[in-house]
Amino acid sequence: MSESEPRMPTHLWVEAKIRELTGQGVAVYVVQKGERNDGTVLLKISNCQGKCVLLIQQRNLDGDLEWMNALNADVLDETEGDAYIKRSISRDPDQWVIEVEHQAMSNPFLEGEG
Repeated sequence: MSESEPRMPTHLWVEAKIRELTGQGVAVYVVQKGERNDGTVLLKISNCQGKCVLLIQQRNLDGDLEWMNALNADVLDETEGDAYIKRSISRDPDQWVIEVEHQAMSNPFLEGEG
């Protein structure tokens, strides 16, 4: 999708993904509701053993949305991830923050995209 193409409002996309994941038995929580139409999404994927992955949805040079590591590390201690989330919300209160419990710490939001 290029930047000029219409984009689904963030709140509808998030709600659809949460419904889909909940139907698959994946625990998913909205930590912070952001701007309804154009808010960016920060995704925390926790393995429930004190480790997590932080991904942020950003546009690439072609205008397509991609998931990027929010920090340089692939896997973080949850305390470090939570501290980053707190700082990120203070900088961008329009950002959505979603938390997923996923043992493999893979991004379940990627499935079915496109």
